[in-house]
Amino acid sequence: MTIKKLLWIAGEDRQTDDRLRTAAAPFGACVAGDLAGARDLAAGGTMPVGVVVLGGMAGGVEPLDHFLREHCWMKWVALCDPAALQEPRCRKLIHEHCIDFHTLPVDALRLRHTLGHAHGVAALHDLPPPRAATQAMRLTGYSAPVVQLRQQVQKVAAATAPVLIWGESGTGKELVARAVHEGSARAAGPFVPINCAAIPAGLVQSELFGHERGAFTGAARARVGLLESAAGGSVFLDEIGDLPLDMQANLLRFLQEKTIHRLGGTRPVQVDARVIAASHVKLQEAVARGTFREDLYYRLNVLSLEVPALRERSEDVLVLAEAFFHDNARERSAQVKGFSGRALQALRAHHWPGNVRELLNRVRRASVMAEGRLITPHDLGLDDVLQTLAPPLALNGARVQAERRAIEAGLGAGKSITLVARELGVSRMTLYRLMAKHSIAVPARKRSS
Repeated sequence: MTIKKLLWIAGEDRQTDDRLRTAAAPFGACVAGDLAGARDLAAGGTMPVGVVVLGGMAGGVEPLDHFLREHCWMKWVALCDPAALQEPRCRKLIHEHCIDFHTLPVDALRLRHTLGHAHGVAALHDLPPPRAATQAMRLTGYSAPVVQLRQQVQKVAAATAPVLIWGESGTGKELVARAVHEGSARAAGPFVPINCAAIPAGLVQSELFGHERGAFTGAARARVGLLESAAGGSVFLDEIGDLPLDMQANLLRFLQEKTIHRLGGTRPVQVDARVIAASHVKLQEAVARGTFREDLYYRLNVLSLEVPALRERSEDVLVLAEAFFHDNARERSAQVKGFSGRALQALRAHHWPGNVRELLNRVRRASVMAEGRLITPHDLGLDDVLQTLAPPLALNGARVQAERRAIEAGLGAGKSITLVARELGVSRMTLYRLMAKHSIAVPARKRSS
C-alpha cells in the first residue's frame, strides 16, 4: 500500500499532466481538486508536504491564502504560469507560504528534487502537526492527566446527574463542561454558560429564573431566565461559589424538583436541563466557612471532575502552543511561521501561573506582534525565564569547579596541607600547584605544616 505523504491541490480549471504525476509518484500523492477536498485530506495531519497549482482555483486568492495559513505546518511548493508571477497577489502568496515554486510546464526531475528537499525540511520539525478535534472532545494534550480527564469526561457525559468541575483559574473548566455536554445525549440541545460572579447581586434572581410582566419597575414584559433557556440541554454555572446564599436555596429547589418560579410568578415552570457547575475554590472549604450551602454542595457533587493545572501537564505546553498558533491563523502575519528553538525552551521552562489562559494570550499576542519569521522569547514576554536558567557546564568546567570545591572543603575543615593532599590522592607539590591554579591562598597556620 502506498504511503500518502503529499497533498496535491490541482485546481479546478487545470488538467494535471503526466510529468507532474511522475514527479509526485515516489511520495504517494493524495489529489484534491479544490480547497474543500484538500481540507478533508489534510485533516489527519499525516502529510508534511503540499503542492498547489495556482490558477483556476474557485474563489480566487483569499480563500487559498486562508487555507495555507491554517496549514502552515506543511511545507508548500507552488506551480504557476510564468505570467502569474507578474501579479502582486500571486507573488505575495508564494513569498509568504511556499518554500519554493516552479513555473509550468513542469520539469519532473527538478520538481522531484524540490519535493525531496521539502520532505527533508519537514522532518526537522520536532512537534507533531495539529490533529483535528472531534466536536465532542476538544481537550488538547497527550499527558497522563489529560488522557485520564478525557476518559472521565466520556463516562460522565453518558450519565444524567449533575457535574461539579474544580480547577484553578484559567485551566479550561468551561471547555471541559462543553465536552461533557457535546458527548451527552443532550448535545443537540442548547449549552448555556452563566458566570455567577459576573451577575450583579440584585439581578441574580431575574437573570437565572426570569420574571413575569410587572414583577418590578421596568418589567414591561415577561422574560425567560437563563435556566429556562437551557431546557433540553445543559446549563453551565461557572464560579458557583460566588452565588449568593438565598439564590443557592432556589438553585437547590430546582435541582430537587426540576421546576423554577419566575420572579413575580405564581405557577411553577418545568425545566429539563442538566446542571454542570464549576469553581476555582474548594467548595468544601466554602461550606466550612458558611459561605456555601452544604446540602447544595452534596446535590451538585454527584459526579466530579478535576482539571489539572498546566504545570502538572507540562508535556502538553508545546502541543497547546502549536494549536493556539494555528487557531490564530486569521490574525497573525503570514510571515510568522512558528516558534524559534529559544521560544520553545522558554515555553517549557515557564511555570504558567495563569495556566492555559496565560499560554493562549501569550501565543496570540506573539503571533500578532512578532517581527521575524519565528516567534522569539521576547515576543512571548518570557525573556526573564531563560535568564534564570543556568547554562550547562562543559565537562572541563565541571572538573575545574569540582577541584576547587574539594580543596576549599579540606582546608576549610582546618586540616593540614599534608592531610588534605593525602585525602585527595595527590602530592604536596601537586596540591600547591592546584591551589595556585585556583588562586586559593594557604592559611597562615598551615604554611609550616
